[in-house]
Amino acid sequence: MSFDRHLAEIAREFPDWTIWRSDAGRWWATRHHPLSSAQREAGCAMTVDADDAEGLRRRLRDQEERPGGTLR
Repeated sequence: MSFDRHLAEIAREFPDWTIWRSDAGRWWATRHHPLSSAQREAGCAMTVDADDAEGLRRRLRDQEERPGGTLR
């Protein structure tokens, strides 16, 4: 599967994040909205990265499972 398709699928799965792949081939996601102090204290990150698309999905799931990790 092409990385463009992976990007689109991850973006649909995690609509609160902007997803991209760097020129170096690393996968990144950053939240659309700033974190509150409570979210930061719960270990939420504004931006996460991974070596591949599945790794990024795992990181995003982990973030959204944290208290206050998702706005939905």
